[in-house]
Amino acid sequence: MQEEELKAESQFLLNKMVRLESLKKSNQFRKALKEKKYHTNYFSIFAAKNFYKPSFKDNLIISFVMKKKVGNAVKRNKIRRKLKAIVNILLKKRGAINRDYTYIVFGKSNAYTEKQNVLMPEMIKCFKKLK
Repeated sequence: MQEEELKAESQFLLNKMVRLESLKKSNQFRKALKEKKYHTNYFSIFAAKNFYKPSFKDNLIISFVMKKKVGNAVKRNKIRRKLKAIVNILLKKRGAINRDYTYIVFGKSNAYTEKQNVLMPEMIKCFKKLK
């Protein structure tokens, strides 16, 4: 009996969870880079109305991109993980990120040295401006 309840509850949580879906083709990136943009010292965000449907209705289409100039792979991945973690936190807050848009986040090298609690308000301000 308990096993069935746990299974049903975990299935419910999986259905409610928002997944991050990435852009795949270069023409998708080109289309998204032409529309709205917002720059900070730590990252740049480009946004465009969803021009293709995500695989699931609740998914957010967002890509995290780093230039090779930023540093070695370890540094680039750390910045990407930091930015992804902030986006995941913001997704839990209702209305912080509009799911009707496709986003591209370009990380900058300044984000490597900053703490997450410094980057969070910047990201919130950025997504509010892009709405």
